[in-house]
Amino acid sequence: MPEALSQSQIDELLNKMRSGGMEEMEQSQAEPKTKEKEYDFASPKKFTKDQLKSLNSLYENFARVASSYFTSVLRDVCEVNVVQIEEQRYYEYSNALPDNALVAMIHFQPRAQQYDETMLMMDLSTSLGYYMVDHMLGGSRTASQPSRDYTEIEVSLLTYSLTRLTRYLQEAWCNNFAVDLSMQSIETNGRLLQAFAPQDTVVIVTFEVKSSVVDATANICMPAENLEKIINSFSVKYSRISKQHDKAEEEQKRSAVLEYLKESDVTMEAVLDSCQMDLGSIVNLKPNDVITLNRRISDNITVMVEGSPWFEAKFGKVGTRTAIKLIDNIDNQNGGTRW
Repeated sequence: MPEALSQSQIDELLNKMRSGGMEEMEQSQAEPKTKEKEYDFASPKKFTKDQLKSLNSLYENFARVASSYFTSVLRDVCEVNVVQIEEQRYYEYSNALPDNALVAMIHFQPRAQQYDETMLMMDLSTSLGYYMVDHMLGGSRTASQPSRDYTEIEVSLLTYSLTRLTRYLQEAWCNNFAVDLSMQSIETNGRLLQAFAPQDTVVIVTFEVKSSVVDATANICMPAENLEKIINSFSVKYSRISKQHDKAEEEQKRSAVLEYLKESDVTMEAVLDSCQMDLGSIVNLKPNDVITLNRRISDNITVMVEGSPWFEAKFGKVGTRTAIKLIDNIDNQNGGTRW
């Protein structure tokens, strides 16, 4: 609003004050405005929140492996995190790329014949690209971003790194969906990329790469048309469905497992006590030597089952044979039970 009001504006304010319009204006300004979210009906969203959550889980696994790789390459503790996953038009993604971008063109070939092959695009920020080259060539621990294009030697070094990242990306995908990934080429000019039509919908996965020196971003771009079919194939398989289990059925399964376990052979040992001796004393032991223990023969002994203490018992005899008498379950003393 201008500092000086015109005569018509002054008259309008006076009229509102007389008619009580100022109170209505103050009340309307005091009421919080609801924030509306814009929705583009020309390009409706193709993926549900559950589908994007499945995709987010896949790329989080890739981010953990990529963190270890960048840590080894940069010789510094490095973290890679998934920042966001969103749908865009391809022209919005390509217009945001800088002129000297570093983009890996990755061939995406599903092993199942009912899915079509496509291309993935993985781009790294120029600050991260130059920082990786500097470390590979033994440079200092300072981040620099020259205002020039990548040289052929720099592109060759970064091609090796992006090829390794492509393998890790394939491993992350294969945990959910069988696919073969192979890097086709490296592009360093974002304006010349024409992988998809400008109006095609793509899914952009944004990563944050952080170390003690550099804080950069990386993106993976994939067309939504192919991705929609692929996500539907594994999102249902790996979705977590909460349901109430039938207690009677669970008890029946548990009993069946125990019946099978009863047929298993296990080793039981009765241990009176244990002692510690130096190696020299053990070497000089002979028959009829006496080893002093810290327990009496009348004390309780421990019965071990497969190396774990299970029972307390006492020594005794049954006829002419030595035997033990079980007294208590060791877990029962602590208020627990084996089963």
